[in-house]
Amino acid sequence: MSCVLHELIARDIPFTLVHTGQHYDANLSSVFFEELDLPSPDLNLEVGSGTQAGQTASALEKLERVFAELEPDLVLVEGDTNTVLAGALAGAKLGIKIGHIEAGLRSYDTRMPEEHNRRLTDHLSAYLFAPTERAVKTLQQESCWGQAFLTGNTVIDACVRYGQKALKSSSILNSLPRHFALATIHRAENVDNPAVLQQFLEIFVKSPLPIVCPLHPRTKQRILSAGLEPLMDSDRLILTPPLGYLDFLMLLMNCGFVLTDSGGIQEEATAPNIRKKVFVLRDSTERPEAVESGFAEIVGTQAKEVLPKISQFRDREWSVDKPSPFGDGKSSQRIVKIIRDRLPQPEPIVVS
Repeated sequence: MSCVLHELIARDIPFTLVHTGQHYDANLSSVFFEELDLPSPDLNLEVGSGTQAGQTASALEKLERVFAELEPDLVLVEGDTNTVLAGALAGAKLGIKIGHIEAGLRSYDTRMPEEHNRRLTDHLSAYLFAPTERAVKTLQQESCWGQAFLTGNTVIDACVRYGQKALKSSSILNSLPRHFALATIHRAENVDNPAVLQQFLEIFVKSPLPIVCPLHPRTKQRILSAGLEPLMDSDRLILTPPLGYLDFLMLLMNCGFVLTDSGGIQEEATAPNIRKKVFVLRDSTERPEAVESGFAEIVGTQAKEVLPKISQFRDREWSVDKPSPFGDGKSSQRIVKIIRDRLPQPEPIVVS
């Protein structure tokens, strides 16, 4: 959302920035406002963690109060988290128009809470900012009531905008081996399953390249509660706390390949200043365009399936001759232009 905010500022469009507080650890929250040159949030709702229903309900209740008081012309939400759904639902119930950035993504895997969130948010939204033609077609096929626009994804804008800043300010490479792979794991259907978590750790310690893995607090907790801590004791596995955006960009730009169950990283890896191979540690993806363009490969969650594939990749040259399927780095400009053209004097609320 950062590039959309900068575009709103550049065009003198007033907004209120609401931080739901779904992510409240400093390494997952305040560091991003600082590194991305963003203004401090006007409001922090401190929703925090909790069960799926509890977190959604808390955000829904708090956001409703904020929207009722501020009476915005538009609520902007991005992605597929519980608080995105809560923001869309609270706004729609009050008759406020919703703009969904990153609309139309589908994994068709109903185990993912995010799949339900993005589907429902799309059907609640008046403006659907879709990253790809496939996403636009999905929205049309599902008869979503809102107006769909092909904009690209703002995550590409962010990679391009902040890449040079990362090169100048990040020192994370100083403490790492010259050649490494990057790994991230956080999805509930994976890290809440001790058997899958064990497979991931086995993949990491047997990888042909040392693995650098920024560890989400929830993932670390699951490893400890499952008694898998001994598997982390390997010189092939370099664990770090959650990282700021600039350090993470630096890792993406310099790694040999990526292992992840994240959705967004599948997009980031296609950015013109990154262009890395991603092995998707899942059985499905809501970013099939990354697979079709050659950047990503779905490899499942079993070590016996994943390890041969990353070893084969390591032994051969790899390149992709296609541009990013998720945009050209100007998505935020398109989104804000659409907003400006359709709302005479808009004062959108941006929910991060």
